Amino acid sequence: MRMAELSRESGVPVATIKFYLREGLLPAGERTSPNQARYSREHVRRLRLIRALLEVGGLSLAQVTEVLDAVDADDLDQHKIFGVAQATVTQPGLDPDDDSEHAQAARERVHKLLVDHDWRVPPDWPPVNALARVIATIQELEPVLLQQLDARAELIGKVADLDVELLEGRSLEQQVEIVVAGTVLGDALMSAMRRVAQIDRSARKFTRPDDHDM
Repeated sequence: MRMAELSRESGVPVATIKFYLREGLLPAGERTSPNQARYSREHVRRLRLIRALLEVGGLSLAQVTEVLDAVDADDLDQHKIFGVAQATVTQPGLDPDDDSEHAQAARERVHKLLVDHDWRVPPDWPPVNALARVIATIQELEPVLLQQLDARAELIGKVADLDVELLEGRSLEQQVEIVVAGTVLGDALMSAMRRVAQIDRSARKFTRPDDHDM
């Protein structure tokens, strides 16, 4: 397909496609003349991935570049794929020099969580430190949320099982795309579904059966 058709298929303006080509986010098409190139369904797929990461996942252009570098890498195994995806999108964690009471208590709580649930995760892994930062904030502002920490860990473990199951029987390239897109878009999906479910549970618990208004 030509550039104009690629734009129609992907929903991405021609000017933006040209920018992605210049920046290396989108592979070059097959050159058919000095000023013309032919593009494939793989280009449509790549453009849709870029749009999803930018618009739904909320990543910056620099983060999208890191994610796409992982997609194009040919030396990653399944476990390392998760590491690359998570390192790209994980929010900053606790300051290593923060020795406040809340910070120390949060680190201890996270360590206990890893041990109690037998999670095989390095204690210095960025997502672990990010979790500690969240817990430190919760401890300071609304500690009641931590009463359900283990119950929530059990639920998250089941979600992680589903994430890993998606990789079975797929090519490495497909696995990379599933992980990097799924890590970003999966967070957005879980967040949106949670809010919908919260309204349902609230309606069931706090409203009369014949009351359908929020």
